[in-house]
This record gives sequence, C-alpha cells and structure tokens, in this order.
Amino acid sequence: MSDSESATVPQLQPVPEDWRRALAIVAHPDDLEYGAASAIARWTKQGKDIAYLLATRGEAGIATMDPTETGPVREAEERAGAALVGVSTVEFLDHRDGVVEYGLALRLDLARAIRRHRPEVLITINHHERWAFGGVNQADHRHVGLAAVDAGRDAANRWIFPELLGEGLEPWSGLRFVAVSESPFAGHAVDVSGTLDLGIASLRAHAAYLAALDPPPDPDAFVRGIANGAAEQFGGRPAVRFEIIDL
Repeated sequence: MSDSESATVPQLQPVPEDWRRALAIVAHPDDLEYGAASAIARWTKQGKDIAYLLATRGEAGIATMDPTETGPVREAEERAGAALVGVSTVEFLDHRDGVVEYGLALRLDLARAIRRHRPEVLITINHHERWAFGGVNQADHRHVGLAAVDAGRDAANRWIFPELLGEGLEPWSGLRFVAVSESPFAGHAVDVSGTLDLGIASLRAHAAYLAALDPPPDPDAFVRGIANGAAEQFGGRPAVRFEIIDL
C-alpha cells in the first residue's frame, strides 16, 4: 500500500496496556481463540493476570456428539488452549449453549465473577448484531457480550444485586474499560506480531470442535488472515482489533 493509500485508511490506536488484571467473559469455548487469544498471549507475557469466564460449556457445538459428551470435551479443549497463551484460571457457568438469555440471571452471574476477580479490564467478543465483515452475529455472543458490559456497571453498585453482599462480595469500581474483540466499531488494536503463533496454537487446541465443522477451518489461515487484515490500519503490524468501551 502506498503512503497516499495508507493515509485514507482509518488508523487504529493502541489498546492501553497500563493495567495488571483482566477478566475475559465470552459465551463458548473457542470464542476467544479466533483472535483475542493472540492479544492475551502478549499481555500474559507482560506479566498481566488474565482469567477466563465462559457462560456455557459449548455442549451444543458438535452436531455428531451428544451434549453430555461434548461439554467435557470442549471444556478440556478450552483449558488446553488457555494454557498455551498463559491463562491458568478458566471457569464455566451453566447457561445453556445456544439459548443463552440476556437478563438479570446472566448479569448477576457476571457481576459476581467481576467482584470476585476484581479486574481492571474486561475482555469480550463482538456483541453487536453484525461482525465487521458484515455477517450476522450469533445470539449467545450478543447476549453475553452486552451482559458483560452491563455487569461491569452492576458490579460497582452496592444496591444492584445486594445478595452479593451476603456472599461477602463488596462492590468493585476498579474497572477501566471493556475491550471488545473484532467489533465493527473497533478503533483500537493490539500488536500480535510476537504472539500470533501462540494464538493460532490456542485455536488449534480445539481439535474435536474444529474437526466437526464443515469444512474444518485452517487455524493458521483463519487467525493469521484476521491479524494481517488489521495490519493496514496498524502500521503494517499483525494486530487484533478491539472496540474500547470506557466505564
């Protein structure tokens, strides 16, 4: 791309990295691995503490396998993928895969986790109706992502979900922002030139899930393609795009 062409492409700003602790909240095993995991690998290498919270166990994700078998397989794959990018804490809620409902029950569960983990940053994936490439986003992603943003506010308010006080969980108002991966409204990005291979390995760890897709995607081509697609907006460096929502 020429200098004149580059000047016409809206440029992405670096995601702030002056924080130490984050909680990643998504709907399913593999949601983080299509891009965000490469950024998470960068951050854990910096010494940041990041935990994962998944609303479901991904039990409806393999058409040829009964959900009672699928859930444990996908849990194990998520833990393996997380370990590859430096994440050791992976927690699962018991919302039903495919039919997660936005509402008070979900917000309560997420606010509880935020008060326990006390993160400075929340990480989630796109909660908008469409992806940046134009495709329609899946309902679980939308509901969990929006609930994560709302729960960030809920966790700071003593009188929202006061039952959490009875559990010994005091309000947490230390959240600075939510980083929304691959949002169509992304204005920031993270340089993953040094951790892209770890992100790819993290997705490759979801072997049973990927093998059941038709056709099975190539993790290297998929993750690298997303990162290289962001490079023209980020100084030519492979990157993961994020929308930053200040809280």
